[in-house]
Amino acid sequence: MKNLDDYPFEIRPLSQEDGGGYLIAFPDFNTCISDGDTIEETIANGRAALTETIEALQGWGMPIPEPGSGGTASGKFITRIPKSLHAALSVRAKNEGVSLNTLVLSFLAEGVGKAMHQHGV
Repeated sequence: MKNLDDYPFEIRPLSQEDGGGYLIAFPDFNTCISDGDTIEETIANGRAALTETIEALQGWGMPIPEPGSGGTASGKFITRIPKSLHAALSVRAKNEGVSLNTLVLSFLAEGVGKAMHQHGV
């Protein structure tokens, strides 16, 4: 078994709407997340989830990502945008009754779809 301490992780606070506490995610595994009320509890729960994820992958005969490899595409990226654009998108999302993430995702998907169509892909 690989050394769990070698796998990078990200911790972020959860809003009260999401139950509070913290969320932990492992970039090398696109489906391995956990949470906890404190950072310490979150890390302990994350290690347990990581152990179970690795054991499940081994049981299915699937490859185990190397620590720090980034695994497969996580489906997450962070970008900075002008405050004015952020405000405009936030207002639009609120008016449409969707999250900002959902709104931006729909714009991206629409743009990629149009570009692929124009280029015959």
